[in-house]
Amino acid sequence: MAEIILTTLLTLDGVMEAPGGEPGHPHTGWAGRCMGEAEVAHKQAEAEAAGALLLGRVTYESFREGWSSRDGAFAERMNAMPKHVVTRDPAPLDWHGAQRVEGPLLPAIAALKASAEGSLLLCGSRRLAQALLAGGLIDEVRLMIFPVTVGGGRRLFAEDDRLDDWQLEEHRAFDSGTLELRYRRKG
Repeated sequence: MAEIILTTLLTLDGVMEAPGGEPGHPHTGWAGRCMGEAEVAHKQAEAEAAGALLLGRVTYESFREGWSSRDGAFAERMNAMPKHVVTRDPAPLDWHGAQRVEGPLLPAIAALKASAEGSLLLCGSRRLAQALLAGGLIDEVRLMIFPVTVGGGRRLFAEDDRLDDWQLEEHRAFDSGTLELRYRRKG
């Protein structure tokens, strides 16, 4: 059975929206201020270790646009990986290796976990991440926290009354001041 690993970039004040230059946020591209060679190498190693990507449609579009025309080892890995995309949009998925997740969300993702080889790397994809967190389907959370604040924007964790317990498995500090915290679901 595959595990779902949620990996996301966050500001110090908890915003996950627009880290890479996506339009619509007043401080879009905030991750680039601290994303050095060590951070990029770390994210590449994370992608190399995963079996496939799990993406919502918005993140899929952003990644397809950002990675499909790039060169280099990281781009090659992102372009070659299988991609499972959760979307209601009937438009074709034209990025290499992309396939639509069909059916009701939680049973479809549970079936994907049961049949997938290697871990499923859930990158960003806020609404999908929130739904899978609420459904108890995420096994590990990796938060890369950047030493910037943007004051507002969409956040990873939904405002609800759910209580989940996580155990810190690993932490890493980069010279830029960026931290990565890796948590596993308890139980």
